Amino acid sequence: MVSPIHLTTLLEVVRQGSFAAAAERLGYTPSAVSQQMAALERETGVALFQRSARSIVPTEAAVVMTRHAAKVLTDIDALLAATARAAEAAGRELRLGTFPSLATYVLPAVMRSERWRRLGIDLHVSVAEPGQAIQGLRAGGELDVVLVYQVGQTGLAWPHSMDRQWVGDDAFRVVVPAGWGIAEGSTVTADQLGGMPWIVHHPGTADATVIDRLFASFGMHPRIVGYSDDFNASLGLAAAGLGAALVPELALRARPEGVAVIDVPEIRLARNIFALRLSGQRDTHVGLFLDLVAETLAALAPYGARK
Repeated sequence: MVSPIHLTTLLEVVRQGSFAAAAERLGYTPSAVSQQMAALERETGVALFQRSARSIVPTEAAVVMTRHAAKVLTDIDALLAATARAAEAAGRELRLGTFPSLATYVLPAVMRSERWRRLGIDLHVSVAEPGQAIQGLRAGGELDVVLVYQVGQTGLAWPHSMDRQWVGDDAFRVVVPAGWGIAEGSTVTADQLGGMPWIVHHPGTADATVIDRLFASFGMHPRIVGYSDDFNASLGLAAAGLGAALVPELALRARPEGVAVIDVPEIRLARNIFALRLSGQRDTHVGLFLDLVAETLAALAPYGARK
C-alpha cells in the first residue's frame, strides 16, 4: 500500500527539484528522502526519477503520480478534518433530562438562540417528572444532566453523589375563574378564598404536602372540588369555572381564556429549579449550556408582562 508520507515527500521533491531541498523543507535528512523515494518506486513498480551524479529528473510517471497524489492528499486532509469534527461533536453530546414545562417553554427558547448554535452541542432530551429523571442520572444511567424542581425543602431528594446547581425559580400564582368577577391582578386575602372551591394536587404527592402545610400555616382550609397534578388540566378546569388553582408562572404562558391571575399575599411559593450531575463530572460546554438555560428562564416575561 502506498504511504501518504511517501506521496507528500514525492510532491516536495518534484516542487523543490532535489532530494536535499525537499529534505530541508520537510525536516528530513537527504538520505531519508532518498530512501522514501526508493520505497515508493518499489511499491508502485515504476521508476520515478532519472538520477545522475549532479541532479535528479522526474520521469513522466512521477509527474502523473504527483498530480494524483495532490488530490489524494487533499482528500485525506478533508477526511481527517471531518473525523476530528465528528469526534469533537461526539465529545459534546449532552443527554438531558428535563420536566415538561421547562421542555415546553424554556428549552425551545434556548435552542432558538445564536449562543446555543455556537455551543455545538448534540442534544438528546428525555422529558419526565423529576423523580423519574433522577433515576436516569445514576451511575451507568442514560442521562448526563437532569433539570428538576423542588417545592419548599421537602419532597424531592437526590443522592449525595450528585452535584447541584441552582438554575432559577418558577413562582406559583393563584388563578380563579373569570366568572367569579375578581379582576385580573387584584389583591385578595387567603380568608376571602378559604371557602371557595379549589383544584389541588393529589394527596400524598410531594407538592401537595408542601402546599397543604403552607395553607395550614395561615389557617386556610380550601373546599376541594378537584385533584390534578397536571397544570394545563388545572387551568382548563379553572377556566371552565370549577375552582381556583395554584399554578407556576411557566404554565401560565399558555393560559386559556376564562381565568384571572390574582395576588394572595399569604401565598409566596416557588418551584426551585436545579441542574443535577454526578459528582466530579464537569464540562465547560455543559456549564455554558446551563448558564444559557438560567438566563433564558430569567428573561422569559412573567404572565403580567405579556401582551
